[in-house]
Amino acid sequence: MTETFQFKLLATDGKARRGEVSMPRGTIRTPAFMPVGTVGTVKAMYLDQVRDLGADIILGNTYHLMLRPGPERVARLGGLHDLIRWPHPILTDSGGFQVMSLSGLRKLDEQGVTFKSHVDGALHHMSPERSIEIQGLLDSDIQMQLDECVALPASPTEIERAMEMSLRWAERCKVAFGDQPGKAMFGIVQGGDIPHLRVRSAQALAGLDLKGYAIGGLAVGEPQDVMLDMIDTTIPHMPFEKPRYLMGVGTPDDMLKSVARGIDMFDCVMPTRSGRHGLAFTRRGRINLRNARHAEDTRPLDEESNCPAARDYSRAYLHHLIRANESLGGMLLTWNNLSYYQDLMAGIRKAIEAGRFADFMAETQENWARGDVAPL
Repeated sequence: MTETFQFKLLATDGKARRGEVSMPRGTIRTPAFMPVGTVGTVKAMYLDQVRDLGADIILGNTYHLMLRPGPERVARLGGLHDLIRWPHPILTDSGGFQVMSLSGLRKLDEQGVTFKSHVDGALHHMSPERSIEIQGLLDSDIQMQLDECVALPASPTEIERAMEMSLRWAERCKVAFGDQPGKAMFGIVQGGDIPHLRVRSAQALAGLDLKGYAIGGLAVGEPQDVMLDMIDTTIPHMPFEKPRYLMGVGTPDDMLKSVARGIDMFDCVMPTRSGRHGLAFTRRGRINLRNARHAEDTRPLDEESNCPAARDYSRAYLHHLIRANESLGGMLLTWNNLSYYQDLMAGIRKAIEAGRFADFMAETQENWARGDVAPL
């Protein structure tokens, strides 16, 4: 832990990077996967479990916490860390993703976004300054600029308009953030699937000399190869000595291929959302516990896993819980999935340190390709 925000590269292997983000509330080992705790909870998990699995940081969402319980209330209650009993770092997304996902409930202009609450219909205006103010009231450790995320495919004109406005909002967010010792504000590269717009965005944000940088607006409808091309295009124009965060990504394969291109941080709802819908991520690939083949299978998901959910419960029981819509089914599979994601990150970090990331990546992909064990 340090009194200031610091990022240190410890090893590189090709473009893959092993580093550490140090801040007053703790150290984040990178590459890192951040479990998503949108409204102050990682769904279906105790936060003590999340920590025990190896998570150094979780993510909260500014838009959702603005609606419930409200940032001023959170501040009166001692901040988000105290409220949810998570004394470690928290990153808050600014609300920019909801500009896209809630497009039918918002109006957008140069000053910011006016949302119609999906909870009670009340109107809430979020300017870049208000987004940073809310994140400050939450006492977030890493605060994201407000941006406009555009779903793909989109017209070049629309992508460029959103990218340019996001740059102007980044400048306003930097002023609003000011000097917060031990904390950081990250800028967000936009530009859709248009290479020269990605480059322009990354270069302009680098000129703001922020403490970290994210790539946003990907995994929003485009194929994986387009996403990876945009990462390849953007990375050379991002500061080498600062953390790089790929927002909203993704599958284990997405993360492996993105680490190979120089990404340091990830977040995604996939492991938690998939778990609640009966899907398990394992070293053998993705397994659908709804399938009838598991109904009388007494074997565990993965006998070699350190996670009790994967090692100690039969597939038959997990299948029954999911088919019966029992909450425990989603809890156990979420536990398994977050365990797998954190184990994958730990394996990646170890492989980079040992200079064998390419081998680790190939071995991991070969195991997925082999698939699950044969049915009984």
